[in-house]
Amino acid sequence: MSQSPKSPARKTSQAGPSLSGTNLERAGDYNQRVTLQSIRIGGAKTKPEIAALTGLTVPAITNITKRLLDDGLIVEAGKLHGGRGQPAMTLAVNPDGCFSIGLNIDRDHVTILLLDFAGQVRARSTWEVAFAGPDAVAEFFETNWKSFLKTKGVEAERIIGVGVAMPDDMARVDLPHRPAEYGAWNTTDVRELLSRRHDLPVTVENDAAAAALGELHFGHGMNAPSFFYVLVTSGLGGGLVVEGEYFRGAQGRSGELGFLPVSSPRIDVATLQEAVSLSALAQFLENNGFSIAAPGDLETLSPKGLDAVEAWIDLAADLLARPMVAVSCLINPQAVYIGGRLPESLVDRLAAALETKLAAIPGVPALAPVQRAALAADAPAMGAAILPIIERLLPSRAALQKT
Repeated sequence: MSQSPKSPARKTSQAGPSLSGTNLERAGDYNQRVTLQSIRIGGAKTKPEIAALTGLTVPAITNITKRLLDDGLIVEAGKLHGGRGQPAMTLAVNPDGCFSIGLNIDRDHVTILLLDFAGQVRARSTWEVAFAGPDAVAEFFETNWKSFLKTKGVEAERIIGVGVAMPDDMARVDLPHRPAEYGAWNTTDVRELLSRRHDLPVTVENDAAAAALGELHFGHGMNAPSFFYVLVTSGLGGGLVVEGEYFRGAQGRSGELGFLPVSSPRIDVATLQEAVSLSALAQFLENNGFSIAAPGDLETLSPKGLDAVEAWIDLAADLLARPMVAVSCLINPQAVYIGGRLPESLVDRLAAALETKLAAIPGVPALAPVQRAALAADAPAMGAAILPIIERLLPSRAALQKT
């Protein structure tokens, strides 16, 4: 693929998904995606800035931005003063330009939200429920879908799709208290299940992959587009993003952190997620005489209960340390982000404990820093919501291949 000699290759690696345009014939759609992304991340606000960042010409950017303005996806945000010559018009994405619905189905909750094009959650509903079956989830989706259509400022025709984030093998992993009827998920077509009352496209993705994509497009990944994402939910997942592209692996099973085998004198489990997950934490607390109904309860336990949580954090950091060394040595990401359903204060403590454990391991040439993900608890749902937006509007390797 040929590129303009003005294409700023170094900037591309620091600005999330690729912002290099292409001068191939019939590549107008992809160039429009790149232009829109450059405006969306705020890396370029005027037409000359967009041209410099994407490697496209100013006349090409003028034509593209006119189409984007006509489609209502961007708006003129005012003139930029202070330079020589006439003040330049700045451009910004229109939050009302499009909307998408994100649905996160998990073993201990279901979350649905309505996302606008600026990444703001305009409506949201969470159902704390253990092992909800397909029919119950479909009813929850339909009720909230109808409610979202009444949200102020939302035009139904601008909702472009539904994204779903859910664990792989959701009904096959043996978790405590899982009912037999939960196996119905093994034969459920999720797209058909959710398409009974609308004709929007439905995209289904692994929850950790969706969370990583959400972080890429709306979180720290906008400035650090090579990272490993650790998702702590009822299970434990991981997601790998390299230079702004999610890496799925040969069978689409990359980042399966929770299935790593464990050998530790501190706990007798077979896999990592049996010790490091919300289900594992709830079981750990139950073994110590405490119980929680939802993750928020973790911060309101008695002093002895909080001590038990701290003991689990130390155990979790201990068990995660060696896998994170492997991630740093094999992948060399810019950072490791921890997100999921743990309260933010606990994620911060887990990240700090993990940093301490990693610092004590000698001989590692480059350790990626560990910190809390920007999107935290709603990362899978927000990542799910970004899926239709990526498919329709934003640059990706898949979009370029289609071009």
